[in-house]
Amino acid sequence: MIQIRQPEDALRAFQAAWNSHDMESFGALFHDDATFVNRFGHYVRGVAAIIKLHAPIHATIYSDSTLENELIDVVAIHEDAAVMHFWSRLTVGAAHPAGSHAVDTLILAVLTRQAGEWRIKALENVTLTNPRTGEAVLRGGRSL
Repeated sequence: MIQIRQPEDALRAFQAAWNSHDMESFGALFHDDATFVNRFGHYVRGVAAIIKLHAPIHATIYSDSTLENELIDVVAIHEDAAVMHFWSRLTVGAAHPAGSHAVDTLILAVLTRQAGEWRIKALENVTLTNPRTGEAVLRGGRSL
């Protein structure tokens, strides 16, 4: 697992844990009482719930998925707290019922440092959609 020595490291650690489909490593990125809102608006609290939300999809429809993250910004709000925004492109393969495709999301993560370790305290994931049609879009204006 990638060590999170500064908030920006969470971007690569999140991507690496996702792409390895190791949900224990994924869960280790979060504080015990962290909250997570997935791209469908499903809210959970706590590492066990975050893992429970992700483990079944990583064993099935996302088993051949990859994630590619791109940092937008990190804003320090305290010496031990930061807000980070990043783009995330999820590419799924044949394991997904809809077949191979990509989805872009915008992620907001709040990170805090406790006992010298940075971890995610809260994360929210929003799917990019056309506001007039509801159709998912990729960054750059291309439709999926």
